[in-house]
Amino acid sequence: MAGFAVEDMFLKSVTAHIPLGQALLIFGLTGAALFALLTLRAGEALLHPALLSRPLLLRSSFEVAGRLFYSLAIALTPLSTASAILQATPLVVVAGAALLFGERVGWRRWTAIAIGFAGVLLILRPGVEGFTLLSLVTVAGMLGFAGRDLATRAAPPALSNRQLGLIGMAMLALAGALILAVTGGARMPDVPALALLAGMTIFGIFGYNALTIAMRTGEVSVVTPFRYTRLVFAMILGILVFHERPDALTLAGSALIVASGLYTLTRARRA
Repeated sequence: MAGFAVEDMFLKSVTAHIPLGQALLIFGLTGAALFALLTLRAGEALLHPALLSRPLLLRSSFEVAGRLFYSLAIALTPLSTASAILQATPLVVVAGAALLFGERVGWRRWTAIAIGFAGVLLILRPGVEGFTLLSLVTVAGMLGFAGRDLATRAAPPALSNRQLGLIGMAMLALAGALILAVTGGARMPDVPALALLAGMTIFGIFGYNALTIAMRTGEVSVVTPFRYTRLVFAMILGILVFHERPDALTLAGSALIVASGLYTLTRARRA
């Protein structure tokens, strides 16, 4: 989660130099190349037949949707706000794990996760103005990531984390190409843009690989609460780098989210 938060910071920063679609395209291609090298080094096939299995096709579709919409939200809204909306992901993932994989989730954990979701609503404060279009874009990205995580859990065991990383980064490049095809405006990156892209790639690959390992080896309802920590990292980076100033309600909502996540994790370990 720390890796993803830093990746988001670099992504938001690099859009001041090059278009969002171009940044995602370069990031995806670079990440795919690195995962391809790791795959070949391990003696594994780049194009495994399992890549065409139903779980992997679903995972790829959700990956594109999640990256596409959430990246737009990161570029166009405050980092802390977009990250706050993303914290609804655990509610969707745990519900999916209970329905699809039969994982046992007690009422106390359901209640704690619902309180965390209430914290997200406290940050958004839907009311007179309601949800903006950009909020809905972030929600769409959140649903895409939740679907990706669940599909990762169902991925064929024959595929290694390196192969999953390769296809995931390829889908990120596809999302960038789709955005760039609509918006256009690609240009040669300058030195600051290249440095930001390098940082985004390093931290993005680190976070992506760590999340893939966690979702494939740990119980989903135990791993998922750690997503709440992303909000803490994002809020700190938003304040330090982008000079965002979260108000009292935003801080209160964030505290609810983190507290409920920690409680959910504690209950899962006791179960």
